[in-house]
Amino acid sequence: MTQNSPIHVPPYTGPNARLPTRSERGLIVPPAGAIRTGSEVQAEEEARQALIRRLGVPTHAHAFYDHFATQMAEASGFLYGMVNLFLEEQTFIGLHNPAEDSGHPIIGRTMSRRDGWCPDVVRRKKALPLNDVRASPRFYGNPVVDAVGIHAYFGAPLIHEETGIVLGTVCIIDPEPRLLTDATRLRDIVKGTGGTVMKEITAAAPQS
Repeated sequence: MTQNSPIHVPPYTGPNARLPTRSERGLIVPPAGAIRTGSEVQAEEEARQALIRRLGVPTHAHAFYDHFATQMAEASGFLYGMVNLFLEEQTFIGLHNPAEDSGHPIIGRTMSRRDGWCPDVVRRKKALPLNDVRASPRFYGNPVVDAVGIHAYFGAPLIHEETGIVLGTVCIIDPEPRLLTDATRLRDIVKGTGGTVMKEITAAAPQS
């Protein structure tokens, strides 16, 4: 492993002297909110589950959400589209697959929450455009790359506006990388679909 070059830090010479920062002392400082306790994660999970129940969102395959997944896939030219709830597993209540005789893998309705890139979208609470996942070591080391051969991913969170809780994601994936110049259009497709899906979820929620 290559070590970083030493950083010169001025000695502390009195009460008005500048103390070395943590980064100058070689410490990695994570951004605020990057580290959460187990109780915080559990509370977030419980709040998400309770909100999904309160809104009456289906937690199984549903033709209404399949329609949105298909719209995203067709508008983007991607082979796969998903409307994904974050339950005990990632659950694709909306799903678009390629034709069974296409020679491409057919994705099931659930996936481990350790796999794919939707977990990153849920954590960051904003869209994640990956026109070529191979361009980033952070995102390339993922079981989905090998299992399905995916090289392009665009996802956006499903955020409940009133509470700020992320219910899941909408996303499109494809085995072919996309041009960086097309990234904004593809990102806007998934963000727009995510907004529409949340409006439909909110409108269909039981009135208390």
